[in-house]
Amino acid sequence: MKLVRYGPKGREKPGLIAPDGTLRDLSRHVADIGWSELSSAGQKRLRALDPASLPRVRGKPRLGVPFTGISKIVGIGLNYRAHAIESKMPIPAEPVMFMKATTCITGPCDPILMPVGSTKLDWEVELGIVIGRETRQVSEARALEQVAGYCAFHDVSERAFQLERGGQWDKGKGCDSFGPIGPWLVTRDEIADPQQLRLWLDVNGERMQDSTTADMVFSCAQIVSYVSRFMTLLPGDVICTGTPQGVGMGRGRFLQLGDRVRLGVEGLGEQEQTVIATK
Repeated sequence: MKLVRYGPKGREKPGLIAPDGTLRDLSRHVADIGWSELSSAGQKRLRALDPASLPRVRGKPRLGVPFTGISKIVGIGLNYRAHAIESKMPIPAEPVMFMKATTCITGPCDPILMPVGSTKLDWEVELGIVIGRETRQVSEARALEQVAGYCAFHDVSERAFQLERGGQWDKGKGCDSFGPIGPWLVTRDEIADPQQLRLWLDVNGERMQDSTTADMVFSCAQIVSYVSRFMTLLPGDVICTGTPQGVGMGRGRFLQLGDRVRLGVEGLGEQEQTVIATK
């Protein structure tokens, strides 16, 4: 299934994308897409519905974050071999972890707000893992059983804040609008192999990133298992799994006001954002 939330910010309704590509309303069946709907039982109930019987949503409403209940976002740094090389950093022996503030979360096509004092605003297309059940100390062999699904994630970063302000990565990762998620949550059963997904990103129509998750240093299963050793993962938690080569830091160019960013992950849909000033 492709689960969505649509409508004005703060007043989103639950929906799904039918096999024919149309947006269908789920409001008669669930109040929202939250912890209950992310569970195996919740997904089973939704899967039993006939999409053709659901009301079709007309027009092109704004798409919000496709699920609620995100208690934390865990980032994995330098997790693509070619990106570590372009960053002139060693390929990690263990996953590099950082946190993104939940206040950074936005819909997939909401604008990117350039922070006050920003000089090195950067792009990073990523595969997001969405947790479906309470998870701690899970083995690598059982790790993907804990996953509700996957989503496209844009790990917007401010490199000067991240790397030049005392060495705290979180400073450059959690600004408002730095976490576009969606457009959909695609349930785990629709992704045969999360290590074989193409991901790409364009800035003003120019291709900047184009790779596949096969270049990951640590697989999705390894990442979920590893993170669960250090913290309890809850339903709705997101792990953004790293970005491939082609980021602005590696190219020596950064986002400017008015720039348009478009990105996508195979099978998980596309995002599009415009950079605007923080009001």
